Amino acid sequence: MTKFTLFIVCLCTSFCSCFCSCLCTGSRDSAEDSSIRTGADQTTAYFPLLQGKRFALVLNQSSVIGNVSLPDSLCRAGLRPAFLFAPEHGFRGEAQAGEHIGEGVDSLTNLKVYSLYGQQKKPAAEQMQELDLVVFDIQDVGTRFFTYLSTLHYLMEACAESGVELIVLDRPNPNDTIDGPLLQEGYSSFVGMHPIPLLHACTLGELALMINGEGWLPGALRCKLQVIPVSGWHHGQPYSLPVRPSPNLRDQQAVCLYPSLCLFEGSLMSVGRGTETPFKIVGYPDPRFGDFVFTPAGKGSLYRNQACYGIDLSKEDCPRGLNLEYLLSMYRRSEMGEAFFAHARFFDLLAGNSTLREQILAGRNQAEIRASWQKELEAYRKMRLNYLLYPDYQE
Repeated sequence: MTKFTLFIVCLCTSFCSCFCSCLCTGSRDSAEDSSIRTGADQTTAYFPLLQGKRFALVLNQSSVIGNVSLPDSLCRAGLRPAFLFAPEHGFRGEAQAGEHIGEGVDSLTNLKVYSLYGQQKKPAAEQMQELDLVVFDIQDVGTRFFTYLSTLHYLMEACAESGVELIVLDRPNPNDTIDGPLLQEGYSSFVGMHPIPLLHACTLGELALMINGEGWLPGALRCKLQVIPVSGWHHGQPYSLPVRPSPNLRDQQAVCLYPSLCLFEGSLMSVGRGTETPFKIVGYPDPRFGDFVFTPAGKGSLYRNQACYGIDLSKEDCPRGLNLEYLLSMYRRSEMGEAFFAHARFFDLLAGNSTLREQILAGRNQAEIRASWQKELEAYRKMRLNYLLYPDYQE
């Protein structure tokens, strides 16, 4: 073994150890998921496609084959990427939501890392000119406003413009249900780019097919796309994430509650960022909001070092889909009217429209609000069928 080969082996081993340290505190049920093999696990399907090619990886800490990082596995197979792209939360998933992600060189692999979050959300043309293909492998949580879908959209756009092929290594959807309002025209942003429900019941591979098929890329561009599907999983089958998808989704309970609690980010309420249980608690510095008390302490957290009063959902049964009662209850307790929506425009972007906020202000209950979505959801269900890669038992 040459010194260089020994160096690469040691490098990859260290890299793997770093990635594995990000495992969720709530581990997957091995009996339930032992037969599931993600797209990344299907190495015989895509390793040959990378031979002799100049390729980049779009990845984060969830990009693993079993318990081994994707870059480590590629390295061991003699497949070294040209460089890496990192989405929101960064290459290793350590940055907080909205935090600036810089570019640099990864200390473990000596690979250049380009950010796809911040001012440059789309790979530059000169970066794409260096490539034959791009491999995308990131775990999603099944909500329209989780920004990895937007990163995928911009990547598809760059690939279509440059003629570079995109390979999506698919992963299951842990919030696999259709629910919530559809995004309406005029409310497109990085937290929602497509006319799909808040909970879309698709994998990112299926959504990539949908983006192509529905003509959602600018100028009706189409990306040269190949999806490596998951094996042993179907829609409606529970799936617990083995790796944190982001810093504040630390276990399966938080992942499950995230669709319902993220809307609070457009209000004056804290969802526990800066505590040990983010996205499992809700509160505000006023006792009227509940008996449960928590104090955010993390850097940049809302109401840092202030006692917040509210509710603790950490031991509640996970809702299947979107539960608006948490939001409606806190709004009623506030007695603040429009002031409750301290970031009204951001709330509307998360919801995909202004209608939801207007319905809450008008005193509509959950049943009335949900009824207003049903016609659009039915049309979406029919359209979605054209892009499914897996049997559908989710309804």
